[in-house]
Amino acid sequence: MNFKKSAILAMTTAALIFGVVGCGNNNAGSTANSGGNSSSAAGKDSYKIAISQYVEHPSLDATREGFMAALKDAGLVEKENLTVDYNNAQADSANNMSIAQKIAGEKYDLVLAIATPPAIAVAGQVKDSPILFAAVTDPLDAKLVSDLEHPGGNISGASDTNPEAIKKLMNFVADHFGDVKNVGIVLNEGEPNAVVMSKIAEEALKERGISLVKATVTNTSEVKQAAESLVGRVDAIYITLDNTVVEAVNTIIQTANEHDIPFFSADRDTVEKGAFATVGFKYYDHGYQVGQMAVEVLKNGKNVGDLQVTVPDKLDFILNLSAAAEQGIEVTDAMKEQVLDKENNLIE
Repeated sequence: MNFKKSAILAMTTAALIFGVVGCGNNNAGSTANSGGNSSSAAGKDSYKIAISQYVEHPSLDATREGFMAALKDAGLVEKENLTVDYNNAQADSANNMSIAQKIAGEKYDLVLAIATPPAIAVAGQVKDSPILFAAVTDPLDAKLVSDLEHPGGNISGASDTNPEAIKKLMNFVADHFGDVKNVGIVLNEGEPNAVVMSKIAEEALKERGISLVKATVTNTSEVKQAAESLVGRVDAIYITLDNTVVEAVNTIIQTANEHDIPFFSADRDTVEKGAFATVGFKYYDHGYQVGQMAVEVLKNGKNVGDLQVTVPDKLDFILNLSAAAEQGIEVTDAMKEQVLDKENNLIE
């Protein structure tokens, strides 16, 4: 599941956004042909939406909160003129599919899928309601859409990954941690989004003469042991937007702190918890962006398939100075200079 380099360059240059990663039995062709009455809800007095979220953790929760805030700011208020059917699969694939099937059996004005597995499941089941996805990685590879600028059909959304963010972070490691020769990664290879991101990181590190050492897991209970297995073999640790791993990220933070191993992550929330650095954004803002897309569909009568897939464009380095002290990192002025918004992104 490799990104096509030309496609990545094109989408980055055009400031598009791409969404979900993964394998699924749906495909872009079938989605494009499914139609979708995305404009039929416009002008209604009240609306009914469904949300399918894969698991509870800060990034996904913040995405949902931002989404709901955008609706509220546009006058769509839960329990007033908005009914929300919220579903959480608790990281269980059977639950995830059951939720998608349940949503497909009812009529909603819009469906929001938060994270890759729900997006794939919902896209495969729901054909008569407009769908938006959030907190996902590569919709092209997942076959959710066939065109990022003109998705067509009944689905669009926003990706939470910009390949340039991963590359910038890996270059930050190479530039400011000269002794780093091996970077460890705790990875669930069953999560396609995590696999894609790890490949981007691996290629970026390889260009700088650094190796990526994998410690794979299949469930959250294995994360602690995987992190500990990297001690003595790596000079730093990195994790992607891997739902399985993020759910147990405190065990990685503990390992990194105990052994003075610099810990880098792909999301702001993990840095706020205790990783040292990322190149990222606020998931609340990401969700708000998708919420604005929902308003276009619900209130303004836009066809969801006409809304381009978007990617984060407000990227910045985020450093946790307290985490640096715990991990034996001397934060230099050169590191701090990488941070554009020092007031918000230099975390004490």
